[in-house]
Amino acid sequence: MNSSIEIPGGVTAPQSFTAGSVYAGIKAANTSKPDIAFVYSEIPAVAAGTFTTNKVKAAPVRVSQTNIRASETRAIVANSGNANACTGVVGIEHAKRMTKAAAKALGLKEKQLLVCSTGRIGVALPIEKMEAAIAQAPQVLAHDGSLRAAQAIMTSDTKPKEIAVEITLHGKKVRIGGIAKGAGMIDPNMATMLCFITTDAAISKKLLQQATSDAVEQSFNRITIDGDMSTNDTVLVLANGAAGNLPLQDGQREFDRFQNALNHVCCALARMIVEDGEGVSKYVTIQIRGAKTRQDARKAAEAIANSTLTKCCWFGGDPNWGRVMDAIGYSMARIREENVDIYYDGLIAVKNGMAAPTPFSKLKEVVANPRFTITVDLHMGAADYTVFTTDLTTAYVEFNMGE
Repeated sequence: MNSSIEIPGGVTAPQSFTAGSVYAGIKAANTSKPDIAFVYSEIPAVAAGTFTTNKVKAAPVRVSQTNIRASETRAIVANSGNANACTGVVGIEHAKRMTKAAAKALGLKEKQLLVCSTGRIGVALPIEKMEAAIAQAPQVLAHDGSLRAAQAIMTSDTKPKEIAVEITLHGKKVRIGGIAKGAGMIDPNMATMLCFITTDAAISKKLLQQATSDAVEQSFNRITIDGDMSTNDTVLVLANGAAGNLPLQDGQREFDRFQNALNHVCCALARMIVEDGEGVSKYVTIQIRGAKTRQDARKAAEAIANSTLTKCCWFGGDPNWGRVMDAIGYSMARIREENVDIYYDGLIAVKNGMAAPTPFSKLKEVVANPRFTITVDLHMGAADYTVFTTDLTTAYVEFNMGE
C-alpha cells in the first residue's frame, strides 16, 4: 500500500495512544461541557511542534517550547475557555501547575508534558478547579477518546475536527491521527488553532520535527480567515514507534510516504478549520501562478485572501475582480499590470490586465457557490503558491462585536 487511506479514530487510531476529557468549569457560563483534554502515549514517545510567530506568546506556548526539547514526551494537557495569555509570571506558574498536575496523575515527569490553552486573553486561569479536574485523567483516558478530546478544546468551533489515516511502511501498518480546533483569529504563520497529532511510526525526534515543519508549511501556514494571528497557536506531533516499522530515514521512499500521509492529515484539519470559520459562508482557494519568486506568489495570494474588500464582495456574491487586481497591486509582489490574467473556476475574468469577454453573469454564478477558486497568472516566472480563505460575513462581525 503506497498511499494512505482514511480510517476512524482520530488521535487514538495509532497504537498505544489514549485520549479523554474532563469538566472543570473554566468559564462561568460553561456549566457542563468538558473543557480540559488529554492525549497520552502509553509508551515513550518523541515530540515535534511548531508555535505561533506572534511576539506576544501565551504562557502555555512558552512552557511547551521549553518542555518539547526533552528527549521523551508522553502527554498533552490542553484547556479551552481561557487562553492564559498576557497573564505575566502568574500565567507561567499556572501553565506549569497544569503540567505538574497532569504529571502527578499519570505518573510522569513534568518535562514529559506539553500544555496548551485557548480562549479569552488576559484572564487568569481558575487553576485550583483545573488541578482538581486534571487529577481525574487516569479515569477518562480511553482508546476511543479522540472525539471527546476534540470536543473539549472547541471554543467558537461549531463541530469537532478529527482525522486518521493508515499507510504501510516496511511491511507494517502505520497510523497517523489528529484533532484540531480553530474558528477565528486565523492567519498564516500558524493559524489561530490548536492541533494535536499522534503516530505509531518509528521515527527520530529530529526527523519528526523536519516532517512536522514541512507539513505545517503545506497546510496551516496556508490558511487565513481574518488576518489575525493568535497568541496561542500550536501544532504538536507525538510518535511512539508502536507500529514496529524500521526507523524512518530521510531520503527513503518510506519516509516520503510518511511525509505525504502527515501532509494529508494536516491539510484535512486545516481545511476543516477554514470551513468552520466564524460566520463563514464561502470557502475560497487562491492560486497564484507565474510569479517571479515563491515569495512574490505568497505575497500576492495572502494580499487577496486577507483583503476585507474581496472577502465582503464574495459574501455578497459579487466577483468584483477589480478588488483582486487592487490587492495584487499593493501586495509588494513584482508584477506588470498588463501581464495579469485572472480566472474564476477556470472562467477568464481578466486578460492582460483588462476585462475579458466572459459575461459577468457567468462569474456571478461561480461566486454564488459555497466553494470556488480564483487563479491569478502573473506571467512573471514559474513560481506558484496557494492559500485557502473565506468570505467576511455579517455573522462574523456580530460574533466578534463582544459581549
